[in-house]
Amino acid sequence: MRTVTTTELACMEVINLCDGARLGYPSAVELNVDDRCATAILVPKESGLLCFGKQEIYRIPWCRIECIGEDTILVKMTDADLAGCCCQFQGKKKHKL
Repeated sequence: MRTVTTTELACMEVINLCDGARLGYPSAVELNVDDRCATAILVPKESGLLCFGKQEIYRIPWCRIECIGEDTILVKMTDADLAGCCCQFQGKKKHKL
């Protein structure tokens, strides 16, 4: 069994197999704590200009990941899929212990 840490995932570039586009690098992994499994990776959407305010991200469902290699994550998503999975980042406030 091969394991990958979240730090290692963050260094892997996400490539879309449908068109060869580079989507970026994962910033987070979404987990279902009840089922104890990963449900999606969150990839910040790259923009050409400086972005102020909320950042848009791709929420790529785990089932769309075709392969996790040594330095890339291959996903298979159509343009319509990508448009439907783009949302604004809504981070939670951090609490001090």
